[in-house]
Amino acid sequence: MRYHALDSLRGLTLLSMMGYHTVWDVVYLFGKPWPWFYSAGAYVWQQSICWTFILLSGFCWSLGKRKGKRGGTVFAAGALLTACTLLFMPEQRVVSGILTLLGACMLLMIPLQKLAGNINPAAGLAGSIGFFVLCRNVNEGYLGFENWNWLRLPEGLYRDYFTGFLGFPFDGFYSADYFSLLPWGFLFLTGYFVHSLLENRNLLPVLEKGRLPGVERLGRYSLPVYLLHQPVIYLILKIIYKE
Repeated sequence: MRYHALDSLRGLTLLSMMGYHTVWDVVYLFGKPWPWFYSAGAYVWQQSICWTFILLSGFCWSLGKRKGKRGGTVFAAGALLTACTLLFMPEQRVVSGILTLLGACMLLMIPLQKLAGNINPAAGLAGSIGFFVLCRNVNEGYLGFENWNWLRLPEGLYRDYFTGFLGFPFDGFYSADYFSLLPWGFLFLTGYFVHSLLENRNLLPVLEKGRLPGVERLGRYSLPVYLLHQPVIYLILKIIYKE
């Protein structure tokens, strides 16, 4: 059974992502300034893309049969992306990017599945949202959410690349695309508990509707699209700007 609404939403998010990355390349790689791209509106655009992908990944985790293989494939794709950026464009390297995060979350959920399955879905959903909000700013050294910093965390937590993977990057750490286990793992869990809640209430069949031809098919191949879209966009822009 396919839940067409999920594929369609994933496809729409991929289109949004491709649009965002096209503008990002124009501004940062080809040096064509656009003041709006530094605004709060552009930040909301970027966040809407990553939030949707992470929530969808958590939601769909329970639907897959070969969870270990899928998680390992996504994690390996993240490692490949890191290696390629370090080799070909180190100034825009990706360390602990979104693919690394999603692959790690998928794999970690395998041993945590029994524990998560014993939690009431409504309580799990509320807790996941609460911890995500609490930990949103850990990358900057605080417990807090966006512009609100509530508690400064010990500097000793921020030591190396492993702590950076967890959510505590060292001074000087850089990644063009950075999604650590904290706080984003809690957003993945939020998607997981949304699925559990809908399943318990027999609401999953609603997602069988919502088919968007073309967009839905794009959403079925999200991983190869994610890996290939940036090189394709870059080559097209290279031709357009003749650099």
